[in-house]
Amino acid sequence: MSDIDIQWIHAQEAFQQASASELPTLLGLFGRLQSDAANATDVVEFLKTQCDVFAGELNATWLAVIRRIPGPDWEIVAESGRAPETRPLQLWESVADRESIGFLTSSMCQFALPITDCGVGRLIAGCSRRNATELGLPTTMLVRGMNIAIPLALKQGESSRRLDRLRSTLEIASRLSVNEEAAPLLELIAAEAARLLDCDRSSIFLWDRERNEVEARPALGVPDASLRIPASEGIVGETLKTGSAVTVNDAYADPRFNQAVDRDSGYRTRNLVCVPLKDSDGTIVGAFEGINRNHGLDFAPEDVECLQQLGTQAAVALRNLRERSLLHRSRDQLAERVTSAVEIIGESSAITALRDTIRRLASTDLPVLVLGESGTGKEVAAQSLHYQGDRAQSPFVAVNCAALTETLLESELFGHERGAFTDARDMRKGKFELADGGTLFLDEIGDMSPGGQAKLLRVLEQKLITRVGGSQTLPIDVRIIAATNANLAESVREKRFREDLYYRLSVVTLDLPALRDRPEDILPLAEYFIAIFSAQARRTNLQFTNEARRRLQSHLWPGNIRELRNLMERVAFLCPNEKVDADDLAFILSPDDETGKLPSLDLGLEKATRAFQRDFIRRSIRQVADNMTEAAKLLGLHRSNLYRKMKQLGMSEVDGEE
Repeated sequence: MSDIDIQWIHAQEAFQQASASELPTLLGLFGRLQSDAANATDVVEFLKTQCDVFAGELNATWLAVIRRIPGPDWEIVAESGRAPETRPLQLWESVADRESIGFLTSSMCQFALPITDCGVGRLIAGCSRRNATELGLPTTMLVRGMNIAIPLALKQGESSRRLDRLRSTLEIASRLSVNEEAAPLLELIAAEAARLLDCDRSSIFLWDRERNEVEARPALGVPDASLRIPASEGIVGETLKTGSAVTVNDAYADPRFNQAVDRDSGYRTRNLVCVPLKDSDGTIVGAFEGINRNHGLDFAPEDVECLQQLGTQAAVALRNLRERSLLHRSRDQLAERVTSAVEIIGESSAITALRDTIRRLASTDLPVLVLGESGTGKEVAAQSLHYQGDRAQSPFVAVNCAALTETLLESELFGHERGAFTDARDMRKGKFELADGGTLFLDEIGDMSPGGQAKLLRVLEQKLITRVGGSQTLPIDVRIIAATNANLAESVREKRFREDLYYRLSVVTLDLPALRDRPEDILPLAEYFIAIFSAQARRTNLQFTNEARRRLQSHLWPGNIRELRNLMERVAFLCPNEKVDADDLAFILSPDDETGKLPSLDLGLEKATRAFQRDFIRRSIRQVADNMTEAAKLLGLHRSNLYRKMKQLGMSEVDGEE
């Protein structure tokens, strides 16, 4: 195998190609991965659990964490599913060397993802039924999540083992987990240290290496509970320099003791113990001091050990706070990216009213039915309801009901247990479980089969699900938003859609207007999209000439906002000038040369007429993104009449169509 056989995916490309609908689910998995890591007590068990979770997300028949061992060979640390008979060793070696995500496509897509080597793994390897393009964003998110989660899980495992050895600090450790800010956390640890050591006071000194100072936090008895002193002075300075604990039974008789602090504060130090504050990797980050043992006693060796163990907890807690802050920032950045992609743009009265309605509905859990033509932004409206409400930090999971056959529907929505049916090698959570606490968006609900409608209605009424092949009922907390471009009321009258389900879903209805019915929104939407895609194309924001604006507003937009968005994306990448003119739009709407040419005069009237009709029909179909129903409307025909006309014209596009 040569390097040419491997397809490489880079993180930036994966994020640029991602759709807004992918990110909410991955954001929820990202957050859950870090939450599991923060609560892990054994890193191998943690990795096994995550392999199960992400194998389902990646549609992988096998997913494993592997590491190099002498030989050279590779060892499986944790896995889900059945490993391939032949290992793609060259793929693994290439990915490890290049530190990039690599794919090898044959009958199955084999992939390998480089992760931080913390002694438990070097790569995530797997086989999937999905292709490299579909796996680009999920695998990128998995790499980023694991690179944060594995070190965090290792540290949490070490912390757990230390807590088992030190039962007397178990209560303190449980209280540390509720703190979200450093200052209250340090005050809590210092107070608990004073209680455990039975001493008058305790302070944690954080080392500022750039200034070569230490800051006492808290410095009890000092105004504002904070004190900064040179890192080279006193007992604290001795501890930082030697990295060893120092016990002083008579402070004023010890030349290392700095009496200046006592003089400034009016406090008298009799004895003290000071230990280095070491991070989990052994780096000294400060010092931990207990002062004046009560009852006139001296500090004993067990006091030194207790302070050292408690100091380790303090250092780990501080690092966890920093990492938690980093995770929160990463989550917020991803949430901001998703939220910005679901902004409802427009100045028309209909869109202004829609935004106001969404704002009022977002804080409720009422089911919402979103109606509108294809491309009017039904999923954007659903995501706006989710991200403006109380469930914004929980998953938004979208399901295309039209793409699910009745046999797959139950497993997809409710999940299945291992062995429930052929190829059910592992337990898999359904969309309802994945969306628990958040929102489930049921797109194209009008195309759901009658059997699927009955199962869905039962779950909505009982708020309980049972996985396929399972017996345990699972409670769910999910807000339902459904959408369709069909006339559901008519479907109910014709007995094609259940009336009871219709009323369950349509507690509130949002009817999205077609773009042709709100022409004042065309230019704001075009400018919004062109700004986004100009940035992606790494060029200055393109501007429209007056002729181009008139051309945009005169178009009927049968494909609605989706058509406009796709057009602006092509303009951003293909327009040769800094301003977009009407001719640029005409070229992109009809990029192939033959669409701009009249039939040859040698054909004769009948053949020329047939050629023109074929060309005109093809242009109409392309205009609405191959939607034959919309193309028929655009041409003023019924769908069946359009197919009949295309057959009469000998058009190959209707081969196999009725």
